[in-house]
Amino acid sequence: MRPFRLAFVGVDHPHGAGWRELLPALHDEIELTATVPRFGGSLTSLEERYAHLPRFGTVQELVAADVCDGAIVCLPNSEASAAVATLAKSGRHVLLEKPGAASAIDFEPAAEAIREKGVAFQSGYMWRYDAGAERLKAMLAEKRFGQLISIEAGLFTSDVARRGSGHYLFDPAQSRRGFFNWLACHWFDLLLFLIDEPIVAVTARVGRFGATPVEVEDGGAAILELAGGALVTFTGGYWLPRWTGESRWTIRGSQRWVHWEPSKPGTGGAFAIHGPQPQFIAMEETFTLPPDSTPGYGGARSHRLIRDWLHDARTGERTCRNTVESALATLQLLDAIYEASDAGRRIVANPR
Repeated sequence: MRPFRLAFVGVDHPHGAGWRELLPALHDEIELTATVPRFGGSLTSLEERYAHLPRFGTVQELVAADVCDGAIVCLPNSEASAAVATLAKSGRHVLLEKPGAASAIDFEPAAEAIREKGVAFQSGYMWRYDAGAERLKAMLAEKRFGQLISIEAGLFTSDVARRGSGHYLFDPAQSRRGFFNWLACHWFDLLLFLIDEPIVAVTARVGRFGATPVEVEDGGAAILELAGGALVTFTGGYWLPRWTGESRWTIRGSQRWVHWEPSKPGTGGAFAIHGPQPQFIAMEETFTLPPDSTPGYGGARSHRLIRDWLHDARTGERTCRNTVESALATLQLLDAIYEASDAGRRIVANPR
């Protein structure tokens, strides 16, 4: 079987080099055959081993050349949905770097093309493939928390000044949204993967809280109400004054509570688990996953994600954990958060 012919769209995207760093370990399955640079044609991060590949100015030119079976698309919100629609309509399979659009309605043309042509689709929410997230999902599914009471999540990263306020991520013409759409989306998508009940109401406050003037939000907070009565609270932003990041989850129930540090240094994620005293001894456990040394954006998570996508592209099966529907559901939830913040009130919402 010949390797899957892959094109890369958006060479100098912030995660572009990271996605390409995953490919050498898949050399028996994937051959990178072309690039569409975009970002003004910039090739600053292009690896020399790919410098000889054909380059195309547009996705339309790439499709016309018939040099790929599918593509990784890493583009700003202003371009991503249209590029995905063009690829899907031509029968090419699509791996889309998140979020793919500034809103659910902006993503609909891409979603419709993917549904109509039946191409394999996977979005770049690699946390659905994380071993720690899988364990947390199992705890919730098996009702090990008893009655779920609350989920608290936080995600903090380097402030706007680290990249500079002129970066395209902070340009409303290209990104249209800020921190919640670009980065908090990971945790909201993961939440929809972890829970098995609808979100019925949203309250939120997003905006600029940091010292650097910027035209999109640099962070904020949201409260989500689940159909079963539990509350989800999220706080995060571009707020740390150096290149770094912090992330955490806490899940509380009537029978146990768990602190999860998904990116704890030196580990593949760490859990502090606390529970009742069924036999006079309290349930207390620290559980740590081994560190992941896989090179590339998302490491082993993203390798699993790509392999599912390749499997679906070759077989026509649908095993990808990220789907058109899940991508839309995440954007719909983000839409509800922005709407609640703009309105300054609690709104009823159901992203599913």
